[in-house]
Amino acid sequence: MFLAWRDMLFARTRFLLMGLVLALMSILIVIISGLTAGLVNDGVSGLKALDADVIAFADGTQTDSAFTRSVVQLDQADDLAAVDGVEDTAPMGLTIVNARNQDGTPVDLTLIGVQPGSFIAPEGLPTMSPERADGQPTPTPHDVILSGTMEDAGISVGDTITIDRLETELNVIGFAEGQRTFGHVDLAYVPMDVWQEVHAGARTGEGAPSRAYEEASVIVARSSGADVEMLTTSSGLDVRTLAESFQSSPGYGPETMTLSMIEWFLYIITALVTGAFFLVWTIQRAGDIAVMRAMGATRAFLLRDSLGQAVIILALSIGVGVALAVALGLWLESTAMPYATEVGPILGGAAMLFIAGLLGALISVYRVTRTDPLTALGENR
Repeated sequence: MFLAWRDMLFARTRFLLMGLVLALMSILIVIISGLTAGLVNDGVSGLKALDADVIAFADGTQTDSAFTRSVVQLDQADDLAAVDGVEDTAPMGLTIVNARNQDGTPVDLTLIGVQPGSFIAPEGLPTMSPERADGQPTPTPHDVILSGTMEDAGISVGDTITIDRLETELNVIGFAEGQRTFGHVDLAYVPMDVWQEVHAGARTGEGAPSRAYEEASVIVARSSGADVEMLTTSSGLDVRTLAESFQSSPGYGPETMTLSMIEWFLYIITALVTGAFFLVWTIQRAGDIAVMRAMGATRAFLLRDSLGQAVIILALSIGVGVALAVALGLWLESTAMPYATEVGPILGGAAMLFIAGLLGALISVYRVTRTDPLTALGENR
């Protein structure tokens, strides 16, 4: 490494410029990974909070917007629960609604209908009343538990949220822990029969059709490693893993694919830039390499020396870039931007950047092992 350190000290300006470029790429990678994680959380954090393994949709439901297209019967939850490998099931309704608070401020909500006491229901929801008469609205209290992020937006316990057009009023009685969103819209948990009336379009004071009280959007289930194809065949429903159901969140697929493509382009650019730099640098120092070869330096020694430069530059530049990007990301988390600092994606992105740069450098400095000392010295006479 003597020659590598000497070269870096002698040509420190060009190595600093190269390190600056790599640090900027590292910042881009970390910021994009944070945006990807933030968009994922903003799109499907409510689904992640279900603590479920699979979600069953109505048979034949398209993947796009499946949660709002699917309609299942409540008794199908019992049918799914009877399948081997299924531990627990719970019907769930999902509808995206426009609403306003008592001050008239617009509020968008993903209304989630759950059966109080089920494993997907937050604590505190009122029990559904069994005293509903046909043709009459449910006497179940119209209470709602909101995503914890809505408390930061100025909503408080005791506030009243009114659903547009239906004029149905929901009383805020609490907040679920943390961020819970679907399609970038905050979740609002209500008892199943309240959701059924809203989903059916019943206005305040009106009852929904009798069939509406037997329907939900999907069935959420916990399973002990059961195969989704087997569950689909046995239940007659379209059963998907929790991760597969993320594709039904509006915009989830295009957003993540776009950002992933940008990340991979950055990896390719890093490999090309690093490789081009070391290729030019290797050509410029061909005379020094020729002298060392003439003095008996082995090809393996020269290759280790050249790659050592790449490792040092990549490690220092990426380390500085990641540190700056993490500091910037922590500030971005306090803004309205959907950004999340997660250790896994950051370390993965930094590792991929390092590997891409090292591969580019390896390909370019490989010519070191093929340098003929007589030819190289002759070129510099």
